[in-house]
Amino acid sequence: MTDLTPSPELPETIARDRRRWLMAAVAGAAALGGAGLAWQRYRPQTMTSTAEAALWQLEFATPDGGALRMASLRGKPVLLNFWASWCPPCVEELPLLSGFHSENSVNGWQVLGLAVDQLEPVKRFLSKAPVSFPVALAGMPGIEISKSLGNLSGGLPFTVVLGSEGQVAHRKIGKVTPADLHAWIALK
Repeated sequence: MTDLTPSPELPETIARDRRRWLMAAVAGAAALGGAGLAWQRYRPQTMTSTAEAALWQLEFATPDGGALRMASLRGKPVLLNFWASWCPPCVEELPLLSGFHSENSVNGWQVLGLAVDQLEPVKRFLSKAPVSFPVALAGMPGIEISKSLGNLSGGLPFTVVLGSEGQVAHRKIGKVTPADLHAWIALK
């Protein structure tokens, strides 16, 4: 004859399984909420209405003592990268940007690194790790420029792709990837 008396461990097992599922659901909801908050905070926001026009009027000092006028870059696509020598992801992506410039400058692409930094650290950095593209000094006002272009958090690195007509075609907060560069080539 079969014993149909419920095991005393069965209700405990069911309760333990329910707690595990509930904890997993709460953890999943928290992870999704955190990811959504991060996406909202770190994605580029709306630019100010005059940001594009103001950008083309700017002039920046270069580490060698010269000057670079943004207007001199107009007419060809530009990858504008806000970076700093003290920013690890910025430093990590510079060789990738340098390679992009070396490969695509013959196709009209220009790359400009705008250092949100001081002259001496930038000069020291570039003497140890030169890049193939021009670098200009935006200093701390560079953060305000990037904010006007939609980088409300002021985070670095921040990259803006400008089409040959001078319009903003794409913006990215955070480290650039090879996939980003491949996608942006079509934006010119």
